[in-house]
Amino acid sequence: MAPLTLVLFDVDGTLIDSQEHILRGMEIAFTENEIQLPSKKRILATVGLSLFETFNELCPDENENKRQDLIRIYKNSFASIRRKMLPAPLYPGVLDCLNSLRNIDSYVLGIATGKSRRGLDHILENPDLSGRFMTEQVSDNHPSKPHPSMAQHAMSEVGAARGVMIGDTTYDMEMGRTAGLKTIGVSWGYHSGASLLKNADLVVNNFENLLPAILEIWND
Repeated sequence: MAPLTLVLFDVDGTLIDSQEHILRGMEIAFTENEIQLPSKKRILATVGLSLFETFNELCPDENENKRQDLIRIYKNSFASIRRKMLPAPLYPGVLDCLNSLRNIDSYVLGIATGKSRRGLDHILENPDLSGRFMTEQVSDNHPSKPHPSMAQHAMSEVGAARGVMIGDTTYDMEMGRTAGLKTIGVSWGYHSGASLLKNADLVVNNFENLLPAILEIWND
């Protein structure tokens, strides 16, 4: 009998292209606080961290109260942006890949994201994603990536014998590696494919290649 396998996905930059929403939310937060907006490159490099760690990275010289105010405004503006703009689109090939994985009896799907519970719930209102994931780990309940807590809890929750972390950032790869999972980086997100290779078993360039890569890791 094949071992129960957890395929654990990051969200932003892996399943959905939320770049436009993130950048607009950051613009509002920094403008309202009269702080110079960091470059697009710096902002996107922090995607995947908790908001607390994100603003520590982006505003190291600001005091704690100011960073908390940035977080508050960002959260509120992001919620408003979601209501006014079209939903962040899924990357091409996401649904075909998820459907194929769901058809493998010994595989279960999960999420490990730097999003809050509220943020993930909004994403999962998409009927194409709803009900697919047996475990959903969010930043409300864990230390920020790359701490292995999310991956460890996901494995324990589903009782998996083995797992693989799929993500677009070095934080995902380090988290998965530290938790004892296999790791596959995706090059279409916010960190470069080259940067992922340090802690990734494999890096893929599109969803069409992801399922073969997962099967290749264990020779399934």
